[in-house]
Amino acid sequence: MDLLAIPGLAPGTAHSLPVHRFGQPGARPKVYVQAGLHADEIPGMLAAQHLLGLLRAHDAAGRVRGEVVVVPMANPLGLQQRVMGGLQGRFNLADGVNFNRAYPDLAAAVLPGLEDALGTGPLENIELVRTALLQANADTPAHTPAQHLKRTLLGLALDADLVLDLHCENAGVVHLYALTPLVDRCRPLAALLGAQALLLAEESGGHPFDEACSQPWLALQRALPGHPVPLACCAVTVELRGEADVTHGLAAADAEALVQAMVVAGALALPAPRLPLARCRPTNLADVELLVAPSPGILVMHRPAGARVGPGDVVAEILDPVTSGVTPLRAQFSGLLFAHESVRFVSAGRSVAKIAGTEARRSGALLGM
Repeated sequence: MDLLAIPGLAPGTAHSLPVHRFGQPGARPKVYVQAGLHADEIPGMLAAQHLLGLLRAHDAAGRVRGEVVVVPMANPLGLQQRVMGGLQGRFNLADGVNFNRAYPDLAAAVLPGLEDALGTGPLENIELVRTALLQANADTPAHTPAQHLKRTLLGLALDADLVLDLHCENAGVVHLYALTPLVDRCRPLAALLGAQALLLAEESGGHPFDEACSQPWLALQRALPGHPVPLACCAVTVELRGEADVTHGLAAADAEALVQAMVVAGALALPAPRLPLARCRPTNLADVELLVAPSPGILVMHRPAGARVGPGDVVAEILDPVTSGVTPLRAQFSGLLFAHESVRFVSAGRSVAKIAGTEARRSGALLGM
C-alpha cells in the first residue's frame, strides 16, 4: 500500500490517501476503483475492503492479468469534517464545493497539442491522449487541499481502461451513471451488480469525477474527426443503494460482482462469469423525474425505493406540523423510484425522490448539487 500526501488546511497538518496496487504497473487493461469520494457514503468503502481481500488472493495466485488500482478511502478531507458530531462529507466545508464536482476540463487543455500529434493509428493515438491528459492534470494548479485531492485522484485514474467510482444514495437501489456512448460496455457491470437503473448522459453537468475521466475521449473524438480516437476509458459512477445499507453481506456480494466485472474487462484471468438477466433498461438521465418538496415539513414516503410508479401515484407527502396540512407528491410519469431522501424533515425546494422514466425531458445540470 502506498500513502500519498494531501496537504491540510492548517500549517503542520496533512492527510494520507491509501492506494493499493495489484498486477504489473503499466499492464493492460488497467482498472481503477475508488470509494468514499463523498466521505459520508460508507457502503462503497466497506465493499472496497472486501474487494481488497479478493484481489490480494487473486494477485498471490497470479490471476491479475492487467493492473488494478484501488483507493478504498478516497476523501480523507471529508472524513475529518464533523459538525456537532455529524459527518459532513459531501461538500467541502472550506468553500461549499461538492467533492464530486468541478473537475477540470482536460479535453480543452490537451486539444491544441494533439491536433498535429495524432495520426491514423488508434492504438498509438490512445497512448498519445493518455500521456497528454496525465500531463495536463499534473500541470493543473492546486492551491487548496481539495484541489490537491482532485488532482491526485485524477492522476491515478486518467489512464485506466475501466474506472469505477463507488457512491451511494440517501436511500435507494443499486444504479449506475455513465456516458451514453458507453452503454454497451456498462451492461455487464449493471447485470452483475443487479442494478435497477442505468442512467446515461453525454454531459450531466457539474463536471463530476467519472466524466472527467471518460468525457475527454468523446470530446476529442468529435473535435478531431480526421483522427481515430477510441473511447478508451469507460468510467462509471456506481451507486450502492443507500447510506444505511452497510452490511458485510451486501459488501461481499458487491465486491464479488466487481471482481467478475474485472474478469469481463480482461483484467483478471478467471473463467468468464454467466451474466444474470438485466434488471433494467438504460434510461436517459434527462428523463429522471425529480419530486421536489414545495414547502418545509415532515417527509412521509408512500413508496419504497425499487417501487414502480405511474402517473398520479402518490410517492410521498409533506406534512406541515403547524397547520397539519398535507401536500401529496405525485409522479407525473411512469418509472422506477430508484432513490429518495432519508431525512424526514425537509426544506422547501429539496429534491426528495428520483424516478427513472422515459418522459421527463429535463435539461441543464442533470445531477444537481
